[in-house]
Amino acid sequence: QVQLEESGGGLVQAGESLSLSCAASGRDFGRNAMAWYRQVAGKQRELVGKISSGGDTNYADSAKGRFTISRDNAKNTLYLQMHSLKPEDTAVYYCASFFTVGLNEYAYWGQGTQVTVSS
Repeated sequence: QVQLEESGGGLVQAGESLSLSCAASGRDFGRNAMAWYRQVAGKQRELVGKISSGGDTNYADSAKGRFTISRDNAKNTLYLQMHSLKPEDTAVYYCASFFTVGLNEYAYWGQGTQVTVSS
């Protein structure tokens, strides 16, 4: 069982930066791929970016060049650094921890943290 807790959300102005954290409890944090997602009310949750257990990252086009995902396995923490924020980045941001059972992949999710970017 893994529990995830996001923090760091808030209200910022367009062009500013914000950093989110996701603290994980439970086993095997360092072995699991992690990801940040975001969701706007009434819309589907969308991927922001993923990081493998080894630290390889990939990002959605909307995040490339502005967002950076990192992890500290010693602290069981996932990070999302966001720069040059835009109003369209406004969403609830969720972290996820992935694990596989056989051929199937599952995810634990945090409760989310609200990010609001004003114009």
